[in-house]
Amino acid sequence: MSEMKATRVAYGEYMAKLGDTNDKLVVLDADLASATMTQYFKAAHPDRFFDCGIAEANMVNISAGMSTMGFVPFCSTFAVFAGRAFDSIRNSVCYPQLNVKFAFTHAGITLGEDGGSHQAIEDIALMRALPNMTVFVPCDANETQRCIDAAIEINGPVYIRLARLPSPVFEMDMPFTVGKVNMLREGSDALLICCGVMVSECMAAAEILAAKGVNVTIVNAHTLKPFDNEGVQAFAAKYKKVFTVEEHSVIGGLGDATAAALVNMDGIKLTKLGVQDVFGQSGKPADLLKAYKLDAQSIADSVMAE
Repeated sequence: MSEMKATRVAYGEYMAKLGDTNDKLVVLDADLASATMTQYFKAAHPDRFFDCGIAEANMVNISAGMSTMGFVPFCSTFAVFAGRAFDSIRNSVCYPQLNVKFAFTHAGITLGEDGGSHQAIEDIALMRALPNMTVFVPCDANETQRCIDAAIEINGPVYIRLARLPSPVFEMDMPFTVGKVNMLREGSDALLICCGVMVSECMAAAEILAAKGVNVTIVNAHTLKPFDNEGVQAFAAKYKKVFTVEEHSVIGGLGDATAAALVNMDGIKLTKLGVQDVFGQSGKPADLLKAYKLDAQSIADSVMAE
């Protein structure tokens, strides 16, 4: 890992590039283009960019109409506003199964100083609960591009969860198949299933643990819906200790998806690391990760404690 880039930046840059060759792509934003990075698409393709103002539900409804005309709309705003636009996402897009994509940024506590009112810790739970919705949580800039490519190929609603915080870009080969987890590191003592910016924290935690003689397997779950039940079950069968690590509430996200997959398996202890049914708070991203025990050292400590 040599480069640091936020997944929201990767999204903005890649969408502008794709717009050069795909004239069906349109991008809608809710007065946050300079933050969601849709400003790149706006600069490159101003005739296919639509600023809907601070009216997220209206933005979703406009995109629904555009999708019926053969366009492929990407809606962008902060992830916390998934709740504000939920009714329109549910009834205007998911219920009729329209071809609309949602690339929502600034997810999780690593949003930082904007505080708990803006730190989305429930957006995955909301989107997973919707029939017809596909949910992606890319771990780096490269995987963000793969999620966008996959979203365009899917004929239906897709939610892509993006981060504000710059994170490492992995140089390793990372296979990507919709609905399939992939192993990034193999160990023998415990299994860590993670997604988003937590992947790099887990990889760092694995190094800390290795120095203490504990070797863990790291599995990247970039697709939260459809969830890879069979893949997770196969990995979990090899271990007695399974940890899920997410920058999201432990209710309704990766932890609960994993728990549902493992519910009928015996002899497995599952520990859900994430936001423990509380709101976020204002602070530096690194400090918040420590406060919520989601930094590499805290993850390693949690594994050692079990």
